[in-house]
Amino acid sequence: MTVKDQKRGRPKSGSSQLSAQRILTIAKSMMRESGKVPSIRGLATELGVDAMAIYHYFKNKNDLLEAITVSLIEEVAQPELIQDWRDNLYRLSVSYLSMLNEYRGLLETLLTMKPLGPMEVFSERFEAVLSPLALTEEQTKNALDLLVDYLHGYALALNCNPDRTELTIEMVEKPLSLYCLALTQLK
Repeated sequence: MTVKDQKRGRPKSGSSQLSAQRILTIAKSMMRESGKVPSIRGLATELGVDAMAIYHYFKNKNDLLEAITVSLIEEVAQPELIQDWRDNLYRLSVSYLSMLNEYRGLLETLLTMKPLGPMEVFSERFEAVLSPLALTEEQTKNALDLLVDYLHGYALALNCNPDRTELTIEMVEKPLSLYCLALTQLK
């Protein structure tokens, strides 16, 4: 029987290539490949460190999970000031759906998380997209809730369509056009 030569506990100052960013990068890569959130032990093995070293950067698994999801949501398209709000909404929606499609276990993770950090990132971008409409706070919240619920349902339908022939991410365009039309009627 052989024992793996892994360093235990907190990484030595300046001597380790381990960082919060590296942990997140590897965790996202593992999540993309496996379709689920990696275990701390599995992540540590992939990084070649003891599991306790990860806890030096993240208090617990929930902190790591929130950091992973926030990092992924931050990759969603940013609204561009020069574009029409409808184009920005389409880009935001397609980018979000693409991310949920690429990271198969992410939707379930987002829906079961208690911290709202990841959704706050999406909400801020959504509000920036709709700012030209000057909707009330309640209208904006209702519009966000409707869109997010629709996108989550769409992502679930994509996951149930593995060959991508019946349903594609791009097919969201026409339903979003109808959604945009409804939003313009709120003015």
